Amino acid sequence: MAKNLDSEKSGKAGKAAKSKVIPPLTIVKGTRRLVREKAMQLLSAQEVSEVHWRENFAHIFNTEFRLEEAATPNRLLTEEEIHNLEADFPIEWDDEMRRFALELLIKTEENAEYALTLIEKFSQNWEVGRLASIDRVVLKIAIAELICFPEIPAKVTINEAIEIVKRYSTDKSGMFVNGILDSAFVELKNAGKAHKTGRGLLDVNIGKNNEE
Repeated sequence: MAKNLDSEKSGKAGKAAKSKVIPPLTIVKGTRRLVREKAMQLLSAQEVSEVHWRENFAHIFNTEFRLEEAATPNRLLTEEEIHNLEADFPIEWDDEMRRFALELLIKTEENAEYALTLIEKFSQNWEVGRLASIDRVVLKIAIAELICFPEIPAKVTINEAIEIVKRYSTDKSGMFVNGILDSAFVELKNAGKAHKTGRGLLDVNIGKNNEE
């Protein structure tokens, strides 16, 4: 009798396991940092493939795959964990973030040639064509942001660019991007091309001469 009860319990447990519903994938909340990362990914893909960023926008902008979360732990994975590792994470964007993304991409495209002249001017002995591709793309995005988004503090724009290249590019990229953007912003201000408005938005010099 006990054996039959054990078998019955085992059978119910097996059915329960088989009928277990896998929860939906993690939803990533869209932020301005993620917008900047997606802009970098879209424009980097455009440079490599020569396919305009608009054609890849829906796919790249709406999904995120986090490589740092893809490492296999030293244990057996659950079915849910395997499912999540093999799939992209959908990103939840609100209308404001979508507008910011499209405007940032368009302004980067419009100011790309001018941005390259600034990058070349302040990259010292480096030729623009020899810069790490991600560094060059992130610099163009940041310069467009400095010019076209007066409500965003320069310090925020520059710090965001530094953090992105530190994550995606070389070990020296953060310092390199910091130096170029610090100098570029001074020139943009002097040329009347960067107008920052509001309290605390004129914090300019955050490069090597800044002690903060």
